[in-house]
Amino acid sequence: MEEKENINEDIANPIANLKPLKGFEIIAESMVYMVYDIFGRNTCLSILYQMGAGPGHQIAKRIKEKYQKQEFDIVESLKILLKELTDFYSIKVKEIQESENQLRIIIENHCFLREPMKHREKLKFGKAFCRVNKGYFESAFKDLLGDKIKNIEINYLENDPEKDVCIEELVFYL
Repeated sequence: MEEKENINEDIANPIANLKPLKGFEIIAESMVYMVYDIFGRNTCLSILYQMGAGPGHQIAKRIKEKYQKQEFDIVESLKILLKELTDFYSIKVKEIQESENQLRIIIENHCFLREPMKHREKLKFGKAFCRVNKGYFESAFKDLLGDKIKNIEINYLENDPEKDVCIEELVFYL
């Protein structure tokens, strides 16, 4: 058998060479499509939504404790939530439309899932994997806004590759 020193020399790879994001990309794509293939579209979308909803509830709880409040208004919750999430999201408000029954905010969103999705053939913007963000934000906003809204929807509108963002709408039903 070959000496361990020779084996170690042949397989040497400094930790600095590791690319954890590439591993995440592969696992994320595989996870989404294995669940989709085994359990179907609806179950896959539900699982991904719930993967986001759990942390969404947790961030809302943490914000409530930090600010010692149980309910926030829409703009206040948006600002606080995005300040808390600077490691994961870069969002810019493009447009605000207000009517009697709803507040619609159009945003440009560059999220932590964007880079991994760019490099994976099957992961597309606005599709299955984006349900994680949808679950996260819808749950967080529902918890932070309480009775001030009837519902919230977050919807993908389009990809803007030039700005490297997704265009999305946040619709708060009053």
